[in-house]
Amino acid sequence: MTNRSNAQYPTTRLRRNRRTDWSRRLISENQLSVDDLIWPIFVHEADGIEPISTMPKVNRLSIPEAVKAAKEAYALGIPAMALFPYSPAEKRDEMGSEAINPDNLVCRAVAAIKEAVPDIGIMCDVALDPYTSHGHDGLLENGTILNDATIEVLIEQSLRQVEAGCDIIAPSDMMDGRIGAIRGGLDKAGHTDTQIMAYAAKYASAFYGPFRDAIGSTSALKGDKRTYQMDPANTDEAIREVALDLAEGADMVMVKPGMPYLDIVARVKNHFHVPTYAYQVSGEYSMIAGAIENGWMDRDRVIIESLMAFKRAGADGVLTYFAIDAARLLNNE
Repeated sequence: MTNRSNAQYPTTRLRRNRRTDWSRRLISENQLSVDDLIWPIFVHEADGIEPISTMPKVNRLSIPEAVKAAKEAYALGIPAMALFPYSPAEKRDEMGSEAINPDNLVCRAVAAIKEAVPDIGIMCDVALDPYTSHGHDGLLENGTILNDATIEVLIEQSLRQVEAGCDIIAPSDMMDGRIGAIRGGLDKAGHTDTQIMAYAAKYASAFYGPFRDAIGSTSALKGDKRTYQMDPANTDEAIREVALDLAEGADMVMVKPGMPYLDIVARVKNHFHVPTYAYQVSGEYSMIAGAIENGWMDRDRVIIESLMAFKRAGADGVLTYFAIDAARLLNNE
């Protein structure tokens, strides 16, 4: 029997399988569909929409506009959206108190979307950075992030979001032990069916800059987040982080950022075989969107190719600001 792995030209011509469209589709190893998309949006208290200067064609949305966006996403078949609030300085304090206000912007937006589009999934970020005057994800004392004290606030934040109608709690704070504590808090309150998607391998990345502009944290942030977010040099540490979050009750895990960390996505998926997601973060989006605006890259092709990279690495889904554009392309609209 011939060992095909040792076959050589001219007997083997790999271009045969690439010659026609039907053949290329037939041998395609990975598939990207609308079912793989989660759409992150930004909400604000103001009326209408407000462009985000560092994220071309991405806007902050009022609650009525967010409801319209949810209707559009649902009509295109996008399974879920992720909500992030823009918080002005007057809504921020040292303790991030607005995070546990049951009438805060995110809770009102979740409730409005779920009333209008009950069958779309809503994912809520759990962290204090949109609400703290110092811009950090946790409580800060004398320059140190307080891990255990922060977790108590995150539990309350999670409960308020679920009470508003959130389907997936997504802790992005990177405090040790927070997944187990939040799972326990949810279960104790009767929310045993609420899913948790852990930002399990979240790196201290320079690719988050435009996002911080979008939520109003850029000017607020004092120092950096390297004492709790991961070192970009590390890979084994990501496996330890994911293992801990799964042991504590995470239903799904996420790697963030996305394309610069496809090796981490692949390692996590291959090691754990659990639902694994990646976030095509704001810096990744803005680089691609900026190049598209300048005519440097083919818009449709680069959007789909960038998302296919996540599927090839093993991701089950992608959080992407291109979700609407990608859904239209995948639906041939």
